[in-house]
Amino acid sequence: MLYDFYGELLTEKQQEVIELYYNEDLSLAEIAQHSGITRQGVRDSIKRAENQLLVLEEQLGLSKRFSDINKILDSILENTQEINRLNDRIFLSKDISMRVENIKQLVGSIAQQ
Repeated sequence: MLYDFYGELLTEKQQEVIELYYNEDLSLAEIAQHSGITRQGVRDSIKRAENQLLVLEEQLGLSKRFSDINKILDSILENTQEINRLNDRIFLSKDISMRVENIKQLVGSIAQQ
């Protein structure tokens, strides 16, 4: 997930190695052969990139904020569902139902961004 947020800040070589290792699931030896460097060089490059991603997250916190926002959005959706259930059982208000649907749409539009 950190790569999704900060991957563009890595060098091209680090991006390539991370992509091959995590997304393509290649071994260190396969990446070394592909990249023309040693297996140890690949491992060192991956570790440097991982450390850089962690430092960026510590400094900027974008991944944590994203996760926190998603948890809040999930909670909002759970609450809207409960409001809808209560409305269906007790109030039968079209206005409440309409507002609940509006909130769900807003949450959905935020989650897609």
